[in-house]
Amino acid sequence: MPESRSSRPGHPRLPDTIVHGAWEPGYDDAITAFARLFSTGRGGGALAVYHQGRPVVDIWTGSADLDRGVAWQSNTAALSYSTSKGITATVLHRLAEQGLIDYHAPVAEYWPEFGVNSKKNITVADVLTHRAGLSHVAPLARNLEELVDHHLMEERIAAAAPDRWRGIPAYHAISFGWLAAGIARAVTGKGMGELYRTELAEPLQIDGLHLGTPPPSANVTVAVPHGSQVPFGIPDAARVLRIARHIPAPGAGFIRAIYTHGVERVASGTDPAILLGESPAANGVFTARAIAAVYDGIATDRLLPRSRVRRISRVQTWLPDRNLLLPMGWRLGYHSIPTPGAPRGFGHIGLAGSGGWTDPDTGLSVGLVHNWLPEAGRLPCDQVILPRLLAPIVRAASGTRHTDLPDLRKIS
Repeated sequence: MPESRSSRPGHPRLPDTIVHGAWEPGYDDAITAFARLFSTGRGGGALAVYHQGRPVVDIWTGSADLDRGVAWQSNTAALSYSTSKGITATVLHRLAEQGLIDYHAPVAEYWPEFGVNSKKNITVADVLTHRAGLSHVAPLARNLEELVDHHLMEERIAAAAPDRWRGIPAYHAISFGWLAAGIARAVTGKGMGELYRTELAEPLQIDGLHLGTPPPSANVTVAVPHGSQVPFGIPDAARVLRIARHIPAPGAGFIRAIYTHGVERVASGTDPAILLGESPAANGVFTARAIAAVYDGIATDRLLPRSRVRRISRVQTWLPDRNLLLPMGWRLGYHSIPTPGAPRGFGHIGLAGSGGWTDPDTGLSVGLVHNWLPEAGRLPCDQVILPRLLAPIVRAASGTRHTDLPDLRKIS
């Protein structure tokens, strides 16, 4: 296959980046924007797009392991942080469609241990919209070792008391996963990792959806984090986080939603602690293709009927999130990600910008993964790379007539 260092005449030149994979004609601007993200040699990543049930973009580039000279491959997966929340929420919607849970029912109806310490009226919908008042991590986990023990954390959060933000959106950065997993385990007897397989991967016939380190049988390789070794991009992170969580200032709420002793080491080393166990809010290891396939399953009724999709995509609250200081437009487990041409799009973005997105109105779905480590100076720009890519993707899809298109163009 020919190298694709430049596009066809009349289209902008690609950066000095070799993009592998395939895309349909018309998506050149989106491919160019994706390639620019890696033109400085900043790790690697992958982008996948579905339109009305058809794959229209499936590309990857860069390095999966810079030290060993390993290039990103078709089956490379990456730690995707909070992108996990959207996938986890989709599992709960599958269970709701089966009649196992109701959004307006108290969590304690399914998980009796949860109905203590003023939590008996917290509903499944409260959990999905970050209004359970259980976002703070330190009262649940004394250290990093406890933080990655998901069975222990499910027990602790069931026994905990909500804080003053009960009923108000306050981003549950890590605890969202324990809450969702506890509900799912109570009604199915299965952990969230197993439910990823039975409720999503098997019905869609895909690989590339895992919590923590994939099993040896998985047909994926995991990218090594690339970039700054300064935890969270913050010099002296342990001290800064420890002090900042006590300061009543903007951003302190988010720090309290992730902080416990040793959390600055959670993504460090060759075998990072974050990959241990199952953290359904934060340690999903995904391929871009798998993320896009899940959101395509939402957009095209393959996973959920249209009536359910209308219900889960309805905005539940426009109140500014107390921990993120932004009006997230929380749906049931997803946040708003509007873009011109798709104002009702939604999904979930992860730390440093990976993410999944769909717009059922147009039938578009997108998955993006990479192996960048969070860097303080670049983090604000990184967090919006998916929204920036969506604009050219939506423009391309709006002019697409699939019946007139040849097979995907292959490049390398």
